[in-house]
Amino acid sequence: MRNIMTAIAICATGFTACGQQPPSSVNKSIKTQQKNNMDTNKLTDSIVKKAFDAWQKGDSQAFLSFFTADAKLYDDGSPRDFQKFVKEACGHERFTSIDKVENNGKDIYGNFHTDSWGDFRTYFKFHFNTEGKISRLDIGQAD
Repeated sequence: MRNIMTAIAICATGFTACGQQPPSSVNKSIKTQQKNNMDTNKLTDSIVKKAFDAWQKGDSQAFLSFFTADAKLYDDGSPRDFQKFVKEACGHERFTSIDKVENNGKDIYGNFHTDSWGDFRTYFKFHFNTEGKISRLDIGQAD
Protein backbone atom coordinates (compact mmCIF):
# COMPACT_ATOMS: atom_id res chain seq x y z
CA MET A 1 0.00 0.00 0.00
CA ARG A 2 2.84 2.36 0.88
CA ASN A 3 4.45 1.79 -2.55
CA ILE A 4 1.18 2.55 -4.30
CA MET A 5 0.78 5.83 -2.37
CA THR A 6 4.36 6.84 -3.21
CA ALA A 7 3.78 6.07 -6.90
CA ILE A 8 0.57 8.13 -6.92
CA ALA A 9 2.34 11.07 -5.24
CA ILE A 10 5.17 10.95 -7.80
CA CYS A 11 2.74 10.78 -10.73
CA ALA A 12 0.60 13.62 -9.41
CA THR A 13 3.64 15.83 -8.94
CA GLY A 14 4.84 15.01 -12.46
CA PHE A 15 1.49 15.87 -14.03
CA THR A 16 1.38 19.23 -12.29
CA ALA A 17 4.87 20.15 -13.45
CA CYS A 18 4.17 19.13 -17.04
CA GLY A 19 1.17 21.43 -17.33
CA GLN A 20 2.89 24.50 -15.93
CA GLN A 21 4.26 27.27 -18.13
CA PRO A 22 7.74 28.60 -17.40
CA PRO A 23 7.92 32.13 -15.99
CA SER A 24 7.70 34.89 -18.58
CA SER A 25 11.39 35.71 -18.07
CA VAL A 26 12.23 32.17 -19.22
CA ASN A 27 9.92 32.55 -22.26
CA LYS A 28 11.58 35.87 -23.10
CA SER A 29 15.02 34.28 -22.81
CA ILE A 30 13.99 31.46 -25.16
CA LYS A 31 12.60 33.95 -27.70
CA THR A 32 15.80 36.00 -27.51
CA GLN A 33 17.89 32.89 -28.13
CA GLN A 34 15.75 31.99 -31.14
CA LYS A 35 16.16 35.50 -32.59
CA ASN A 36 19.89 35.46 -32.12
CA ASN A 37 20.44 31.97 -33.56
CA MET A 38 19.62 32.99 -37.15
CA ASP A 39 22.43 32.33 -39.64
CA THR A 40 23.58 35.76 -40.79
CA ASN A 41 26.50 34.53 -42.91
CA LYS A 42 24.62 35.72 -46.02
CA LEU A 43 25.03 39.31 -44.82
CA THR A 44 28.24 40.43 -46.52
CA ASP A 45 28.19 44.18 -45.79
CA SER A 46 29.67 44.64 -42.31
CA ILE A 47 27.62 47.74 -41.43
CA VAL A 48 24.36 46.15 -42.61
CA LYS A 49 25.19 43.02 -40.60
CA LYS A 50 25.81 45.04 -37.42
CA ALA A 51 22.61 47.06 -37.93
CA PHE A 52 20.67 43.86 -38.67
CA ASP A 53 22.02 42.18 -35.52
CA ALA A 54 21.00 45.21 -33.44
CA TRP A 55 17.50 45.09 -34.96
CA GLN A 56 17.17 41.38 -34.24
CA LYS A 57 18.21 41.93 -30.61
CA GLY A 58 15.71 44.78 -30.24
CA ASP A 59 18.51 47.25 -29.48
CA SER A 60 17.14 50.45 -31.00
CA GLN A 61 20.02 52.60 -29.73
CA ALA A 62 22.63 50.39 -31.41
CA PHE A 63 20.48 50.15 -34.57
CA LEU A 64 20.17 53.94 -34.82
CA SER A 65 23.92 54.40 -34.35
CA PHE A 66 24.50 53.14 -37.91
CA PHE A 67 22.21 55.79 -39.42
CA THR A 68 22.56 59.48 -40.13
CA ALA A 69 20.62 61.82 -37.83
CA ASP A 70 18.27 62.70 -40.70
CA ALA A 71 17.83 59.16 -42.08
CA LYS A 72 14.81 58.62 -44.31
CA LEU A 73 12.41 55.69 -44.22
CA TYR A 74 10.20 54.51 -47.07
CA ASP A 75 7.59 51.82 -46.40
CA ASP A 76 6.41 50.26 -49.68
CA GLY A 77 7.53 53.50 -51.36
CA SER A 78 5.75 55.88 -48.99
CA PRO A 79 7.75 58.11 -46.63
CA ARG A 80 7.41 57.43 -42.90
CA ASP A 81 8.90 58.90 -39.75
CA PHE A 82 12.11 56.90 -39.30
CA GLN A 83 12.63 57.67 -35.60
CA LYS A 84 9.01 56.83 -34.74
CA PHE A 85 9.21 53.58 -36.72
CA VAL A 86 12.34 52.43 -34.89
CA LYS A 87 10.92 53.41 -31.50
CA GLU A 88 7.69 51.47 -32.12
CA ALA A 89 8.96 48.47 -34.09
CA CYS A 90 12.43 47.62 -32.80
CA GLY A 91 12.04 44.79 -30.31
CA HIS A 92 8.56 43.91 -31.60
CA GLU A 93 9.43 43.06 -35.20
CA ARG A 94 12.15 40.81 -36.55
CA PHE A 95 13.28 38.66 -39.40
CA THR A 96 12.65 34.95 -38.88
CA SER A 97 14.70 33.92 -41.92
CA ILE A 98 16.96 35.44 -44.53
CA ASP A 99 16.03 34.15 -47.98
CA LYS A 100 18.33 36.21 -50.16
CA VAL A 101 20.74 39.11 -50.02
CA GLU A 102 21.41 41.36 -53.02
CA ASN A 103 23.07 44.65 -53.99
CA ASN A 104 26.46 43.86 -52.43
CA GLY A 105 24.84 42.88 -49.14
CA LYS A 106 22.66 45.98 -48.79
CA ASP A 107 19.26 44.43 -49.64
CA ILE A 108 17.83 41.72 -47.38
CA TYR A 109 14.76 39.62 -48.21
CA GLY A 110 13.16 37.14 -45.85
CA ASN A 111 10.33 36.12 -43.61
CA PHE A 112 9.38 38.68 -41.00
CA HIS A 113 7.34 38.62 -37.82
CA THR A 114 5.52 41.53 -36.21
CA ASP A 115 3.60 41.43 -32.96
CA SER A 116 0.73 43.38 -34.53
CA TRP A 117 0.58 42.18 -38.17
CA GLY A 118 1.81 38.58 -37.95
CA ASP A 119 4.17 36.92 -40.41
CA PHE A 120 4.96 37.87 -44.02
CA ARG A 121 7.82 38.17 -46.51
CA THR A 122 9.61 41.50 -46.45
CA TYR A 123 12.69 43.40 -47.51
CA PHE A 124 15.03 45.91 -45.90
CA LYS A 125 17.15 47.93 -48.36
CA PHE A 126 19.94 50.00 -46.85
CA HIS A 127 21.31 53.09 -48.65
CA PHE A 128 24.58 54.73 -47.62
CA ASN A 129 25.87 58.29 -47.80
CA THR A 130 29.42 59.16 -48.89
CA GLU A 131 30.67 58.94 -45.27
CA GLY A 132 29.55 55.31 -44.95
CA LYS A 133 26.52 55.91 -42.72
CA ILE A 134 23.09 54.57 -43.61
CA SER A 135 21.00 57.50 -44.83
CA ARG A 136 17.88 55.72 -46.05
CA LEU A 137 16.04 52.49 -45.31
CA ASP A 138 13.43 51.08 -47.68
CA ILE A 139 11.15 48.44 -46.18
CA GLY A 140 8.13 46.65 -47.56
CA GLN A 141 6.38 43.45 -48.41
CA ALA A 142 8.32 41.23 -50.79
CA ASP A 143 6.70 39.19 -53.54
